[in-house]
Amino acid sequence: MRRTRHLLTPNEPSEINIAPLLDVVFILLIFFIVTAVFVQETGIEVSKPRAASSGELEPRAVLLGIDPAGRVFYAGREIGPEGVRPVVSGLLETEPDRPVIIQSDAATPTQATVRVLDAAKQAGAQSVSLATTKEL
Repeated sequence: MRRTRHLLTPNEPSEINIAPLLDVVFILLIFFIVTAVFVQETGIEVSKPRAASSGELEPRAVLLGIDPAGRVFYAGREIGPEGVRPVVSGLLETEPDRPVIIQSDAATPTQATVRVLDAAKQAGAQSVSLATTKEL
């Protein structure tokens, strides 16, 4: 039995099929998008107080921000001190062990910070912390 080899002539265009490569790239892209963890920001800039025992933020934490005037923010919108309980309890329904981190400005009155901390505890938060920056 004779085997013949098909050789391309200079006039025949060669073709590379990239469809399988594109399929793999899109599957990897979808995988990385689905498994990515995004940190929800408070939406305001605060000058956090300094502390020697400062640590890293947990990515799945509920972040609440308090500006120097005592206004409370979550995800870029103002919720006020009255809105802390409904927001935190709603977020804790799906994941009850999520920590709550309060990013309070250094110039915020202590009473405003305590009011937000108390509302988060009443909403069912097991862990409530204050965000600080590392002391130099």
